[in-house]
Amino acid sequence: MEEDKVTEGFLESVLGGFDISEADVELLSPLVLAYIGDSVYEVFVRTFLVSRGNAPVHRLHVLSTDFVKARAQAVIMRRIMNDLTPRESDIVRRGRNARSGTIPKNAKLMEYKYATGFESLIGYLYLKKDFKRLRNILEKAVLEN
Repeated sequence: MEEDKVTEGFLESVLGGFDISEADVELLSPLVLAYIGDSVYEVFVRTFLVSRGNAPVHRLHVLSTDFVKARAQAVIMRRIMNDLTPRESDIVRRGRNARSGTIPKNAKLMEYKYATGFESLIGYLYLKKDFKRLRNILEKAVLEN
């Protein structure tokens, strides 16, 4: 599909000269994967919302929080868990079990853990440059929400 090539080309151009080997990605901590995954998911959600039409920025912010809050990410993670490969499930498990030291004030512990697992998966796929799979997961996250 032409649209997939455009998306993959854009994501590759965003990575630019920051070439991280697959071996190095495998060595990153789950919290580092979640750190980058959080950003990738946030940009995807914002782009998705803007693509649906012009709206005041405050409205866009309110809508985006419905997607990016820990509770929503936990729901997404539980919904897609059976569709993951064994390696992806392992990344999610490692992310869930990572000790971050903080919990958002509006999230329950298990929601936060599943959200961290989800963000770890997004970061992992992004850094591995598996853009087709990343897009598949991200679309399931927002379109089936």
